[in-house]
Amino acid sequence: MPKKTTSPYLIIKKSKKHGWGAFAQKDIPAETKIIEYVGKKVRNQDEDSDDDQDTVYTFELNKKWDIDGDVPWNTAKYINHSCNPNAETDIIKGKIWILSTRKIKKGEEITYDYGFDLEDFQDHPCRCGAKNCVGYIVDSDLRPKLKKILRKKS
Repeated sequence: MPKKTTSPYLIIKKSKKHGWGAFAQKDIPAETKIIEYVGKKVRNQDEDSDDDQDTVYTFELNKKWDIDGDVPWNTAKYINHSCNPNAETDIIKGKIWILSTRKIKKGEEITYDYGFDLEDFQDHPCRCGAKNCVGYIVDSDLRPKLKKILRKKS
């Protein structure tokens, strides 16, 4: 079971979208800092690196540093992806924050767009259930291109 969150806005519990999820413990106003995404500060992985390190929980902090959020004390890692999210990430004063983009009602699952690129998209199926979901976790700007790729394959 995941560790209890330090955010007064979240509760971590089972999700229909994927494994564990973060849910609003109370109503969250729009544009609220919900939780900081924390972890180990690690050097940015060079794109040409042969390192097979799993980067699902890794956020780019800046050109030099990433945050590896796959640590027990980072309950923000339980926030799932959605193609129709109610939150987003932003770097504010050198910290990664999850911010609400609209009012989130108590009990609603908190989600954001993970913004993955098309490389290895098949390794990241999406189960968000949104009407605009293309079946894979990719950045919203890349979804039209992915739809074309999927049409050509079928």
